[in-house]
Amino acid sequence: MIFWIETIFVAFFISALLTGVLIPQILSIAFRRKLFDNPDARKIHRGVVPRLGGISFLPSVMCAMTLVLGWCLKFDNVHICTILSHEHIVSSLFLMCSLLLLYLVGIADDLIGVRYRAKFVVQIICSVLILISGIHLTNLHDILFINDVPYWLGWILTGFIVVYLLNAINLIDGIDGLASGLSTITLAWYGYIFIMAEQYLYAMIAWATTGSLLTFFYYNVFGKVSKRSKIFMGDTGSLTVGMVIAFLSLALITEPLAPSIEHYDPWIIAYSPLIVPLFDVVRVYLHRKKEGRNPFLPDRSHIHHKLLDLGLSSRKALGIILIISLFFMVVNLLLSPVMNINLILVIDIVVWTIGNVWLTAMIRKKEKREGTTLY
Repeated sequence: MIFWIETIFVAFFISALLTGVLIPQILSIAFRRKLFDNPDARKIHRGVVPRLGGISFLPSVMCAMTLVLGWCLKFDNVHICTILSHEHIVSSLFLMCSLLLLYLVGIADDLIGVRYRAKFVVQIICSVLILISGIHLTNLHDILFINDVPYWLGWILTGFIVVYLLNAINLIDGIDGLASGLSTITLAWYGYIFIMAEQYLYAMIAWATTGSLLTFFYYNVFGKVSKRSKIFMGDTGSLTVGMVIAFLSLALITEPLAPSIEHYDPWIIAYSPLIVPLFDVVRVYLHRKKEGRNPFLPDRSHIHHKLLDLGLSSRKALGIILIISLFFMVVNLLLSPVMNINLILVIDIVVWTIGNVWLTAMIRKKEKREGTTLY
């Protein structure tokens, strides 16, 4: 186990370092070619900022992993051959294929724009690749009081989860550090769980992606527009990170848990860090339908927009949302051994709804006080 922990964190540092090398080069090219995310009425940033930071993610992660695994195969192949399962290698290769497809679509969208219908089709194709890899639901572990499910229904639910998560991560990417911060928390947690379960290849994927995200987080949150050091992840980043999270979360539900954590519900382990993006995308969808707007076209109705409308800075809104995410995660994990998953889900929905109703009420008071329309 010590060998693998050391190997995984070597991959983590290589990925972080490579991202740190690539992002300044991407910034340089973006400014030379004028590839910017120009501000408009919906966006909150000021000045020209490149949105190509996500281009650095996949090359950094893949290079780190292939370099580390190649080194191990050449000089210490006993650990590789005896620990890594054939099924994990196969499923990870299918993951890389789906990541490459999303990476290409993301680049096209960040550079010239891609219709959401075309992105949706590619997302479905990628979900099919994950299904073919062998990752799919066969047991719902008592969620909605359902356990074993038919093979065909397991495929449908798995595909839905993949597409749902891809869009949830993509849509929450609205202020500096939010998508990368939430994803970093989630993937670091996944990496820890996979190490505990001795599923080291999945742990390496999680930690290598975390390394890349942490470096990006620095440039995204602390980079200066005036110094041309600020960058956004764009769809390239949110789609590829979303795919990694979708794949690993499903692996957590379908793979055996470590004995020390098997008293926790697998749904809680997999999705409690993601409650903010998962719940927010549903609330935004319902809000847009109620207002008679296209639910797939962007607007200013996400939770971070509500916090900004109350007058909070982007940094404060980021901090509050990350704290909310950690709160849900910790409370759910504490409740999991002693409470049914369905009751926990109901409590989460009630708390989330009350919080959003309160935020809306505060915004309405501010609108009335200032004579403006904010939300």
